[in-house]
Amino acid sequence: AFDLDTHNTIGQDLVAMCVNDILVQGAEPLFFLDYFACGELDVEMATEVVKGISDGCILAGCALVGGETAEMPGMYIKGEYDLAGFCVGAVERSKVIDGKSISEGDAIIGIASSGPHSNGYSLIRKILEKEKVNLSYDFDGKTFGDVLMAPTKIYVRSILSLLEKIKVNGLAHITGGGIYENIPRVLKDNQKAVIKKDSWNMPLIFQWLKEKANISDEELYKTFNCGIGMVVITNPDDKEEVIRILEKNGETVFVIGGIANRDLNEPQSEII
Repeated sequence: AFDLDTHNTIGQDLVAMCVNDILVQGAEPLFFLDYFACGELDVEMATEVVKGISDGCILAGCALVGGETAEMPGMYIKGEYDLAGFCVGAVERSKVIDGKSISEGDAIIGIASSGPHSNGYSLIRKILEKEKVNLSYDFDGKTFGDVLMAPTKIYVRSILSLLEKIKVNGLAHITGGGIYENIPRVLKDNQKAVIKKDSWNMPLIFQWLKEKANISDEELYKTFNCGIGMVVITNPDDKEEVIRILEKNGETVFVIGGIANRDLNEPQSEII
């Protein structure tokens, strides 16, 4: 964002990482607050950031009820800022999604991401520096900068629409730790997620990052979302209806695997 002087999408990233995290409990986001810290306030830049936060709140259907702006000379490099936020949501106690109803044979449905979202960027920056990538270069029909700055997808409306009609057994927001480490958070100790890696179209950016970073498939799936930003775990009988509802809400959806029983010496994610 600093390299491109593009600050209108960072706010949506911030909102998305918060609202998607509470969404997986079945909670509807109610309100959001932000914290913007800098050495010296650049009003134009801050306005762009806050506009992105506002846009994100509109997409999430929650209210931006306030925030804090802090100027701390000497703590930040001129022209840079630090951004944080939090969200509060609500769900009926009886409707909390905690994974307890997940059972063997359940289907794992992946919803497409819009890009790397907000994870793996320490590695991405190292690759860009090592490869001396010009962010204005063309990559898969867009510039490198546009691909890497694509705002994190907000899944609130599509998931809430789904929860109105279908009993969902588990939800996982694919953030730090990637597919490999996020799905097990909602599983019991004796369960594992069996993921078929050829079951969805992995965007080219992840294949490029894997090649340039010279990392294994396992490390790739532990670092990035690899094109899947949210996972829905549901009864196999409901699978087709889940897909229909999500696609009706504009999502790109893939059946990426299923739940199986696990020996305690096995990993809880198996990517085959």
